Order: sequence, then C-alpha cells, then structure tokens
Amino acid sequence: MEIKNITDAAFAPYGRVLTGDYVVDELIEKMKKTPAPDHVIYIASDPELEKLQDSITIAQSMFGGMSMQVGYCNGTNHKLDAVEYHRNSEGGVAVTDLMLIVGKQQDITKDFTYDTSKMEVFFVPAGTVYEMYATTLHYAPCSVDGKPFQNVVILPADTNTDLKVKPAGAKEDKILFATNKWLIAHEEAGIEGAFVGLVGENISNSSSY
Repeated sequence: MEIKNITDAAFAPYGRVLTGDYVVDELIEKMKKTPAPDHVIYIASDPELEKLQDSITIAQSMFGGMSMQVGYCNGTNHKLDAVEYHRNSEGGVAVTDLMLIVGKQQDITKDFTYDTSKMEVFFVPAGTVYEMYATTLHYAPCSVDGKPFQNVVILPADTNTDLKVKPAGAKEDKILFATNKWLIAHEEAGIEGAFVGLVGENISNSSSY
C-alpha cells in the first residue's frame, strides 16, 4: 500500500495539518515522559497534560470552547485491527514519527461492514499538529521502522469512556462501543464486545517510510 505524507493533498478529505498554528513545545516535552511500551496504551484524560497552556489553547481554539479532554495513545503497533469514528473532529500532536491509516465513514455499508481496501496510509512527522474530521475512520497509529510512537489525542470530554447506557433503537447503536465511539473490528483483532464488520485485509504496516 502506498504511504503518503500527511501534507499531501490526498489528506484533505480526512483532515488538515495545523502545525504552526499552535505552540506545542511544552506539550511535546511533557509527552516525552509518558510510557511507550511494546503494545498500545490509550489514556483518554491526563490531568498533567490538560493543565498545560499548550493544551488549553488547542482545545479552546480547535473545538471552539467545548469541554475537552487531552490524553495520549502510545506504543508499538503494526496492524489496523479496527476503525472508529466520533461525532466530532479529533485533534492530534505527533510527538514521534507515526503513521495513520484512515478511511471515510461514507463508505460504510448499510449493514455496517467496511472494505479495508478503501483505506489510505499517511506518514505523520514528529511535531505535526493535525485534525481528523468526524467522518474519518481511524484507530491507533502505527509505528515507523518498528519504533514506539507517542501521540497526543484531544477530544470532547468523556469520549472513549464506558457507556452509562447502551442504547437499542437506531441501527447504528449496534456498533456504539463506548461514549462517542462507534467501532467496527476485524475478526483477527479479537476485540471483546466489538462488532466485527471489517472486510478484507487487516492492513499491516511493517515497512519503512
């Protein structure tokens, strides 16, 4: 699969690059102290990150004053495993080089299956500030050259936390996996409780950029 740069025009349907709009030096330095193991970890809300002025400015500006959470997704990853989407954009700051595998919500079928051959891979250089739109399918970033990645994740408060109530009305409810998190998994991933609907290859990224 071709790997493009996030600055390529091909990324425009999925989001935008905001590097230069925000100062993130302090945020990146704080993030360098967070763990990056040989598996993937996700922390939805990190109080130490959220109190930084860098984080406050991004949250207030990118999300228009909404109540936000700032956390991170770190670790080592080489496979897609699943796709998710939210009802809003997701902000990110790549502390290290990483790759994003992304697709379009509009390509999900009426029975909530999705063909992974429609996805694209983008290289994101360290220091990049970016936004992924609400209709962008994504999941955990992938490693570059096998190295652990570190990535700031900025979302509305309570996103990705456990559901207080599991609705059962709309057809889409069957893929609602967590608060503000609709998820479709690949059968190879073995994600407990997830709707299995990814069709095709469980995309693997083990190549160098």
